Amino acid sequence: MKKLTQTFKNIWAIDELKSKILVTLALVLVYRFGTHIVLPGINPLVLDNLKSSNKTNGLLGLFDTFAGGAFSQASILALGIMPYISASIFMQLMTILVPQMQKVQKEGESGRKKINQWTRYLTVIVTAFQASAYIAYLKSPGYAEAIIPAFKDYFVYSTVTILTAGTLFVMWLGEKIQDKGLGNGTSIIIMVGILARLPQSIVQEFATKQEKAGGGLLIFLIEIFILIAIIMALIILVQGVRKIPVNYAKQIIGNRQFGGARQFLPVKVNSAGVMPIIFAQAIMFLPTLVSFTNLDSAKGIVKMFSDHQNYGYMIAYSIMVIGFTFLYTALIFNPKQIAEDLKRNNGFIPGVKPGQPTADYIGSIMDKITLPGAIFLAAVGILPGFAQRLGVTQGFSTFFGGTSLLIMVGVVLDTLQQIETYLLMRQYDGLMSNGRVQGRQGLPTTSAI
Repeated sequence: MKKLTQTFKNIWAIDELKSKILVTLALVLVYRFGTHIVLPGINPLVLDNLKSSNKTNGLLGLFDTFAGGAFSQASILALGIMPYISASIFMQLMTILVPQMQKVQKEGESGRKKINQWTRYLTVIVTAFQASAYIAYLKSPGYAEAIIPAFKDYFVYSTVTILTAGTLFVMWLGEKIQDKGLGNGTSIIIMVGILARLPQSIVQEFATKQEKAGGGLLIFLIEIFILIAIIMALIILVQGVRKIPVNYAKQIIGNRQFGGARQFLPVKVNSAGVMPIIFAQAIMFLPTLVSFTNLDSAKGIVKMFSDHQNYGYMIAYSIMVIGFTFLYTALIFNPKQIAEDLKRNNGFIPGVKPGQPTADYIGSIMDKITLPGAIFLAAVGILPGFAQRLGVTQGFSTFFGGTSLLIMVGVVLDTLQQIETYLLMRQYDGLMSNGRVQGRQGLPTTSAI
C-alpha cells in the first residue's frame, strides 16, 4: 500500500504527466455530458418510459455499448466514434491491399496526414448513411411515440445534421486526447463508454441475485471472482509474446566497434487484437438486418444469429473469429519484410540463413502461436453467451468477454505503459516491481496504427 501511495505521488509530481491526465479527464467529462443530451424533436420524458421496454441486439447492442448507452438514449452523440472506426478500418485495409495507398503511406508524415484527411472525409459519408439508418430505427415501434408530432417535418434533416456533427465532435475530442492528453484518444472514448455501463450492470446483477432465495450473495461473489480470473487470463493473452533470438554482426568503423549484440524479436500471440471479434460480429449480424426492428418474430437462421446463447451461434462465431484471426494477422504481419529489415541491418537468426529462409522461419513461428491465440480469442468471444446461460443478466454478461472486455484490458494496459514510461524517464520506479507493463496493438484507427 505504501508503494502504491508513493507511485501516485510520483505521478502527480511530474507536471507534464499531471497536465495530460487532467486534460484527458476534462475531455472525457465533456463527452459523457454530451451523451445525455437528447436529439431535438424527441420528448425525453416519453423516451425514459419507452427505454425499459426496448432492447438493442446484435450489432446495435455493440454500438450502444461503444457509445456508453447514447445509442438507446437517442443522444446527439448516439453514433459515437463508430463511424470513424469503420472509416479507419476501411482505410487501413486499403493501405494493405492497394499499391497506390501503400505508396502514400510510405511518404512519411505527409502521407499520414493525407490518409488522416481522407479518413475524415469518409467518416462524414459513413456517418450520414448510419444517421439515416438510425432515423429509421427511431421511427420503429417503441421509439416513434417519443417523436414530437410538431417536429416531424424537420426531424430527418435536423437529426442527420446533428448526428454527423456529433460524430465529428467526438472524433475531434479523440484527436485532442491523443495530442494533449494521455493515451490513444479514440480507444479511451470507447473504453469510457463501455465502463459507463459497468456500475449499473453490477447493481442490477446484485439486485437480481438478492431476489433469489438462499445463496444469492455467494453466487454474486463467485461471479466477481470469475470475472477477475478472466481479466487476468486476458492480460496474459494481450501481453503474451514469443521472443525470437536475433544476433547482429560486428562492424568496425574507424576505431569503434558496432553491433555484435544479441537481441530478441517479439512476436505477439494475439497480433490481430480485437479486430477478428469485430469482423465476426459484423458478419453474424448481417442475417438479422432484415428484421432488426422485430427480432422476436424472427425465425430460422435469423433467430439463431440474434441469440448469443444459441450453441449454433457460438460454433459459427468461434469459427469466424479463428478464421479472421489468421486472415487479419496475415494482412498486418509481413515476415518477408521483417527478414529484409534484419538482413539490411546485419541481423540474423542463429541457425537460419538470411533472406527467404528467415521469412519462412518467422512465418512458421507466427502460425504456431496464432492458432492457440485464435482459439483463446474465440473462447473469450463466446463467454458472454455462456454467462447468460448460467443465469448472469444480459448487461453484466457482456463484461465476461467479447469486444468490451478486450478493449478495456487493452486500453488500460496501453495507458499504464505510457504512465510507466514517464516515470522511468524521470528516474522513478515503474508501476511493477518485476518487468514492465506492455501495451497492445490498438484499434485500427489512423492515430493508433
